[in-house]
Amino acid sequence: MLLEPTQRTKLDETSDTSFYSAPRFVTHVDEGFIQQLTDLYRQRLQPNSRIFDMMSSWVSHLPDDVTYEWVEGHGLNQAELARNPRLDHYFVQNLNENQALPLEDGSFDAVLNAVSVQYLQYPDKVFAEIYRILKPGGIAIVSFSHRMFYQKAISAWRDGTEASRVNLVKRYFQSVPGFSTPEVIANPASAPAFLQMLGMAGGDPFYAVIAERMEPLVK
Repeated sequence: MLLEPTQRTKLDETSDTSFYSAPRFVTHVDEGFIQQLTDLYRQRLQPNSRIFDMMSSWVSHLPDDVTYEWVEGHGLNQAELARNPRLDHYFVQNLNENQALPLEDGSFDAVLNAVSVQYLQYPDKVFAEIYRILKPGGIAIVSFSHRMFYQKAISAWRDGTEASRVNLVKRYFQSVPGFSTPEVIANPASAPAFLQMLGMAGGDPFYAVIAERMEPLVK
C-alpha cells in the first residue's frame, strides 16, 4: 500500500468541495517560485501541444508567449477556473471523492500539477489516471513549495520534511508501472525554516518532480 490510512488523514476532514467553495484570487507562492515554474514550462512543454492543468486555479503560470493547441483545466472552484485566460475548457471535480478523470486515454502531451499535490488522499489512483491520459512520451510535472493549507494537507505531507515530500512524490510516480524514473529539480529556500516563519527567508523553495509515460514496448 502506497499510503497507510492514517497517512491520508487531514486535520480538517470536512469536504474539500466546501472548503474551496469561495474563490481565492491570490497566488500561493512568491514571484521567484512562479518565475522558476514558468521557465520550467517553457523548457519542457512543446508549443502547440495538449496540456491538462490539474488542480488549477485562476492562473496556470504558462509562458504568455507560447501557444498551445488545447489547455484543459480542472479544479474545485468554478469562479477561479472561469477567470483563467489560458484554459480552453475546464471542469470541477473533487479528486478525493472521485479519482476517475472524464478524459480520453492518451489524449494529452503534458499533465501539470502546481502546489496542490499535498491535498491528494488517493495519489496512487490519481497518478494512475495521469498515466492513462498521457500520450506515450508525454510528460507530467508536479511542482510544490513549503506552503500549504495546513488543515487540508494529508498527514504524510504535513508531518514530513521538504526532502521527504520530494521522495513522496517520487513514490507516487513509481507506484504506476510505465512511468520513467522521476527527475527532481530542487532549489531549497536560502534561509532556515525558523527564519522563513519570521518572514526573513530569501524566497520560497522550489521543487518539481518530473516523469514521462514511457513508450510501449514493441512486440
